[in-house]
Amino acid sequence: MKNKKSKTGFLVLAVLLCLGIVWVCTITGAASVSISDANRILLNKLFHLNVSLEEISKGNITIIWNIRFPRIILGFITGAALAVSGAGYQGIFKNPMADPFVLGISSGAALGAAVGIVCHFTFRIGVFNSTMLLAFAGSFATLFLVYSISRVGRRVPVATLLLSGVAINSTLSALMSFIMMMNKQSMDQIMFWTMGTLNGKGWNQIAAVLPWVLIGLVIMLLSCRELDVMLTGEETATQLGVNIELVKRKVLFASSLLTASVISVTGIIGFVGLVVPHVVRLLTGPKHRRLLPVSMVFGGAFMVICDTAARSLTTSEIPVGIITSICGGPFFLYLLRKSKKGGGVV
Repeated sequence: MKNKKSKTGFLVLAVLLCLGIVWVCTITGAASVSISDANRILLNKLFHLNVSLEEISKGNITIIWNIRFPRIILGFITGAALAVSGAGYQGIFKNPMADPFVLGISSGAALGAAVGIVCHFTFRIGVFNSTMLLAFAGSFATLFLVYSISRVGRRVPVATLLLSGVAINSTLSALMSFIMMMNKQSMDQIMFWTMGTLNGKGWNQIAAVLPWVLIGLVIMLLSCRELDVMLTGEETATQLGVNIELVKRKVLFASSLLTASVISVTGIIGFVGLVVPHVVRLLTGPKHRRLLPVSMVFGGAFMVICDTAARSLTTSEIPVGIITSICGGPFFLYLLRKSKKGGGVV
């Protein structure tokens, strides 16, 4: 009982810390907005409190409410989705090296986005523009292709799925490189998309991704028990009544939905889904009923911090995918070295 209370307290503390990070990042940026003005804007807009904004310039209100805050919220959603997706893939593959892009979803999204950019498509469906739609479609087309290739009867062997993902990923990456070489005038735009950025994103993009992210998160959280049982091995899990193939399909679909929905808007952002579940697993243990919620909080916070650094370090904004890789790459090497000394896998 005491152990359960301590774990609940840890999650509450993590959430409070995350809220503090969101607040600090909201008042941080190249444009100077006082803390009191930022607080008054948030209290008025977020909680609809009767706080006067008459003394605050419209420019500052726009900076806080229409630029910084929605960008921070989208950053949190993106980080949470990628972290939970990474934890799901690692659970299915029983491999801590798995990440949200292991099945080639990122390459499929990049290829779809590249086609949209090169062909200058301008169609829209609701809040989705052509690049977002083609990236989303490319992600799921890739997942369907990898799953179909890997399927043996009614089973999908994990090893075959992983190898198929690697092969398709390489093929799609080569196709995208070919498109870039044949359309050099669009190369910079495609490259910038693949680096990942939250620049220029706002409430419309949040409305576009939030429903899909919520669906993916609900499916993942409802699958925690089956994923925990699968930690004992597929044979044991089957004996305990778990439908292994159904769980694989659910988790693959949910993880891919989480990844595809956010990267179709932000571009490719690496290392969040690889490093964050590792760190959380060290803190909470391997049980998914704790791993997934805490990964969601930590992933969101990590992404918000990285994006704040991306927009604050220099006058010309750095793509956030570069910041996450700079932070995540060396830290992951540290984790690998630590696990090597311990004689095991992180």
